[in-house]
Amino acid sequence: MKKILFAAYSLDYGGIETALLTLLKELHNKYEITLSLEEKQGVYLNQVPEDVNIIVFKPNKNKIILLRKVINFIKQFKFKLKYKNKFDFSACFATYSLPASFVARTTSKNCAIWIHNNYMDSYNQDIIKYRKLYKDIHIYNYKKIVFVSKIAAKIFTAQFPECSKRVLICNNLIDYEEILRKSKEKIDDLKKENITTFINIGRHDEKQKKLTRIISATEKLNKEGYKFRVIFVGKGTATNEYKKFAKNIKNIEFLGAKKNPYPYLKCSDAMILSSDYEGYPVVFVEAKILGKPIITTDVSDSKKDIADKFGIVVEKSEEGIYEGMKQFIENGFIPEKFDSRKYNDEILKTLEKIINN
Repeated sequence: MKKILFAAYSLDYGGIETALLTLLKELHNKYEITLSLEEKQGVYLNQVPEDVNIIVFKPNKNKIILLRKVINFIKQFKFKLKYKNKFDFSACFATYSLPASFVARTTSKNCAIWIHNNYMDSYNQDIIKYRKLYKDIHIYNYKKIVFVSKIAAKIFTAQFPECSKRVLICNNLIDYEEILRKSKEKIDDLKKENITTFINIGRHDEKQKKLTRIISATEKLNKEGYKFRVIFVGKGTATNEYKKFAKNIKNIEFLGAKKNPYPYLKCSDAMILSSDYEGYPVVFVEAKILGKPIITTDVSDSKKDIADKFGIVVEKSEEGIYEGMKQFIENGFIPEKFDSRKYNDEILKTLEKIINN
């Protein structure tokens, strides 16, 4: 049995963490898997299959720079002695984590990195910052560079054409049977009502998620007399800011982070995403599985995958979100039927090639 390793930051709430957990559950019977974490914590930690070995590689954060560098040099040296090229395949699953990148590059010559975001958008089209990110994570040392979005891959190859032969596209696996099962669990803090219900599920971070667009659009639609409600499921650094912003706006509910968000999605009429940038949102696929229409800003591959098939794609603005919500309230939207099994089968074929070639 081949030995493979995945490196990440933690297993707390998030689309990347959900995707990683699904990947571990799918592959643990085929490979001997080690999971390296920078922080051994998170709500999904106890869901990791028992036969997955978990190790921790956490850099020292001493405020004395010289002391910190010495300690981390020793840590890296010891790690290399124990794990250098000990695996048949390794992958950094958290692009932003320098320690995860070090672990992946150290543990196998057959190493890959997963890119879950369009970093050109996150850096506001700043090419210098964009290129620095990839150089900092030693992108040239990876045998395979895996993108979950075709648009993000296209932008990367334009900046790093010398890496183009190493670029691969692979969407995240989805545990559709588990999602369907969990969506049936009873909840008591959200009831199905005869009113259009929009739901946003995710991290509360204004720089990326721009939830103020949804709140402002809600206020505008309220003034125009539309009947609907907006549910926020999630938490983050901007949660208190959002609650203050929405304090005097009716029809908005903050339910906090949920270990199982699927009954809430099932209880809603449409999933809404207002982000400025994304990789390939896991919530897109989760909504498709539960047959829920999607209203989203023009992020990732949304125009190709969502528009006119699974939902409404709008411009990245408050006005765009307002128009999308208004269109749905007035006209609704019936999404196409999503073939979950076919979706996963295609990804598994790509994964096998990534791991074994």
